Formats: sequence, structure tokens, C-alpha cells
Amino acid sequence: MQILFLHPNFPAQFRHLAVALTKESHHRVVFGTKRREGQLPGVKKVIYSPSREVRPETHHYVRTLENAVLQGQAVYRLAETLKAQGFVPDVVYGHSGWGPTLFIKDIFPKAKLLCYFEWFYHAHGSDADFDPSDPVNADDEARIRTKNAPILLDLYSCDRGLSPTNWQRKQFPIEFQSKINVCHDGIDTDFFKPQPGAKLVLPRLKLDLSQVTEIVTYVARGMEPYRGFPQFIEAIGLLQQRRPQCHAVIVGENRVAYGKSLPDRKTYKELMLEKVPLDLSRVHFTGLLPYAEYLQVLQASAVHVYLTRPFVLSWSLLESLSAGCLVVASHTAPVTEVMEDGINGLLVDFFSPQEVADRVEEALDHPQRMVPLRAKARQTIQERYDLAQLLPQHLKWIEEVTALKS
Repeated sequence: MQILFLHPNFPAQFRHLAVALTKESHHRVVFGTKRREGQLPGVKKVIYSPSREVRPETHHYVRTLENAVLQGQAVYRLAETLKAQGFVPDVVYGHSGWGPTLFIKDIFPKAKLLCYFEWFYHAHGSDADFDPSDPVNADDEARIRTKNAPILLDLYSCDRGLSPTNWQRKQFPIEFQSKINVCHDGIDTDFFKPQPGAKLVLPRLKLDLSQVTEIVTYVARGMEPYRGFPQFIEAIGLLQQRRPQCHAVIVGENRVAYGKSLPDRKTYKELMLEKVPLDLSRVHFTGLLPYAEYLQVLQASAVHVYLTRPFVLSWSLLESLSAGCLVVASHTAPVTEVMEDGINGLLVDFFSPQEVADRVEEALDHPQRMVPLRAKARQTIQERYDLAQLLPQHLKWIEEVTALKS
């Protein structure tokens, strides 16, 4: 089988899947992406480049669609080159919404088109209107409705789709849900595992917390309201007043990955450090970390905090649970699809830094009481989200779709 993966980032959700397919000699795997960095063993990586950026004068309702069309157009040109070289895929598997899959059925009409459906946008009932201090107006409603245009094109064109959680699948129009299976990408539980007594020492960053026992960790791609960064900083401010030995380690970039940026170009990190008086000798911003260092952070964590609007579930939540972290998480979907309060972690009100701080303290004050929760956290991932179980299911799903008659 010849399979073409498409994602502007590399390797994203397809890391393990693409490599697994190369293990079978009768599979040929090509990965089309915009990202030049990185390689996967056995996978031929090819680059597509949109001809231009979205025009600044484009109406803001349709900028997402214009960007998707430009990416789809670039992939079409790449596909023409691949076809001229003799590569005609049996399956094309791409991430929906970005645009690379838009015109696949035109260039490769006989190929099965699979789409990874991560999110469908709604003005009401999920992420957009979750924060009462950030209400949705008529302009937002129109923009959000239009933002689904490339996703709707993929829903129409694809042969089958996949979502990582049941709750994320339920965001899609009911008339298309029969096309979408649920299967998480999977967590490598052999890598993300507990290390009792682990100390946090990162020589590259000159960070040595080997003598610190109260390490509170936070991980996100960016520092933004979508992932509760403001509430976390406020909670750390409260904890520092109460616990002079408590340190916070924050992994992620000083940017907005999801949601709105501040209008004055100030970052949320700058805003919150101005707002909340912190002892910065006990707050450590690491930036993004390589996997090995990231794992050390999780293994040394006394309490890991994960906050999110009702939105896409982060890998970091499942990875922290797999590493046996005591997780304090927001009582929001789809977190509640994974966690139960007092069973495999502690759940809190997203909007209450006071409750976050209180439950972090509860965990720090009663480490022995938290041991069964840590064990159950890892057990949850091993039973429901283990890569070793889900990867074969994912591969079987691809084979079944490929065998379908057109």
C-alpha cells in the first residue's frame, strides 16, 4: 500500500503511525508537510509551500478558508510532482482544517481519503463562550461559523474520519458523525512512566531543583487563557504566600497557541507577572523541552496542574497521568472523559485560582493519601490510551477503510 500523510507540522499526530507502516515492506510512506525540520525512519518527507500568505485585506471571516485553499493548492502541486515520479497513493491521511486535504479527491480520485478531525468550531456551548468575561458578539459568531468551511469540505469529501475523544467527535455535525471513528493517537507508556524519587536537574538550563520536594508543574504549548495560564499564575501566587519551599516549573512558549492575543501585543506572561507578585527565584520558565527533559519534569513533579477550556484535549494531560503525576485538572470536557475526582486525580473549578491552590496544597500535605490516585492515573492510561493497544487498532482501521469499495 502506498500512503501519503499530510500535515503542515511534522510529524504531529502521525508520528507513530507513519513509522509503524514502514515496518511492513509492502507499504511505502510519504509525508507532505510545510515543516523542514525533523525526519522519521523509513518515511520519505516532502515539502509543500503555499505560493503566498493570506492577504491582509482579506475579510477576517474568510482568512482561515483562504489559508486552507493556499495550502490545498500547494499540496495539489506537490501531488502532481509525486504522480509524475510514479507515486500514486492508495490512501491519503491528513489533518482536517489546515487545508492540505482539500483537493486530494481531484488529483487522486481513486485514493481513500482519511481525515483527522480534531475540532469543529461553535460560537456557543464549548470553548468560545466559556469565559463570561470574554463574551461572544455577532461578529465572532459569523467568523466562527465561517471558520468551519474547510472542515465541512473535508467532511463531505473524505471516506472516513477519526477523532481522538468522544467529546471532540460530538462537536461535529450529527449528519457527519457516522463517518467519524474515535481512537486516540496513544501514549507511549513505556516512555512516560513513573520514576520514584526522581530529582529535577536540567544542566542545559542550569536548573537544579534536586533539593526541592514541592515542585508544582504546568505544561502547555503557549501561555494563554485557553489553557488556564492566568489562573495558574494566580494560584502560584497564593501557594508562594503559604509555602516558602514551593517551586513552580512552567514548560511552554511565551506565546498564544489558541485563542486571542492581547490587543497591545503584550504576552500573557508579561501581563500576569505584572499583576501577581511572585518570588521569581521559585518560578522556572523552561520554554519548550526535548522529550527526555520534559519527562524529567513530569517524573519530579509533586503536583501537576492542567487547566483547559472545553476544547481539544492536550497530550500533556495523558502523558502526565501516564508518568504517575498527581494531577489537579479543571472540571471541564474532555478532561472529565479521562479523570474522576478523587479516583485518578483532583478536579477543580477552572475559574478559581483559590480552589486550584487549595487542592494543590491538599496533595502536598497528604502525599501518602495521593499514592493510590497516582497509581490509578497511570492505570487509566495503560488501560484506555496505551499506544501499544491503540496503534494496532489505528492500523486496522486504515486497512478496513482501504478495503471499502468506492
